[in-house]
Amino acid sequence: MIIGDDRQQVIRNIQAAANQRNFTAKTEIGDPVMSVAERKQLVNEFWEKQGRIRGHFNNGVGRSLFNLLARSVSASTKVEGIKNLKGLPKTGAIVTANHFNQVDALAIKRLAQRKHRHLDVVIEDTNLKLPGFFSYLMNYIGTIPLVNTPSYINRNFVPHLKTRLAKRHWVLIFPEQEMWWNYRKPRVPQRGAYYFAALAEVPVISTFVEIQTLAKLEKQDPNFYQTRYVVHVLPPIYPDLKLAVNERSKKMMEQDYHQKVRAYEHAYQKRLDYDFTDWDIAGWRGNHD
Repeated sequence: MIIGDDRQQVIRNIQAAANQRNFTAKTEIGDPVMSVAERKQLVNEFWEKQGRIRGHFNNGVGRSLFNLLARSVSASTKVEGIKNLKGLPKTGAIVTANHFNQVDALAIKRLAQRKHRHLDVVIEDTNLKLPGFFSYLMNYIGTIPLVNTPSYINRNFVPHLKTRLAKRHWVLIFPEQEMWWNYRKPRVPQRGAYYFAALAEVPVISTFVEIQTLAKLEKQDPNFYQTRYVVHVLPPIYPDLKLAVNERSKKMMEQDYHQKVRAYEHAYQKRLDYDFTDWDIAGWRGNHD
């Protein structure tokens, strides 16, 4: 995932996936290709680094950078609906959002800063292999890498997740899984985020990020206008403890998707339709201005 790389091809990939209703399709160009064994080794090395003195130091630096970047890079980000979090218990929580940018976690970090809460981010394991500065961020801003195998999830991921939640951290999980660059529409979610919330008996903080197109063109690519974000904070979703974990997670997932669809339709004043149009990619001038 390289910022701004091969945008036209990425958009063509998004168009094909949207029209096929393949909402978890990988659309980015050049993502690392690794075997399961290589991904497990990569993540094991990540956790080993976290336990060392140097790892603790880098985590302090990384979290400070995360805070600074959220205040600077996302300075134009607006947060609306924060009143919906009134009465939210002082426990850990899972935060869900639409996934449309390599650094979209910064928008959710702005929300966490408003509520004075730590934000950790669940990332795809291969994100640890991003180049240069992004690799440092993926390793040291409070991330929890996920290897999508049952053995790793049960033995490694869930215990690490519960540790963060027990510290009353918010943990951001993108239920759409794959990033679709600047894609405005909420995609059908996968159940993982809600299963983990149901299992840990913590609420889901439901958000939808609106992407507004500005009148000013990007300096690096005149095919795109600049954009800014509005984080819409939706009513939190609580696990129904009378239901079994699987059933309560499905109920939470359905409610979250419904809320995100309503937020989309209210923000953009249009019905959700997954047939692709140029407008779906925020800031793109398309095949015509």
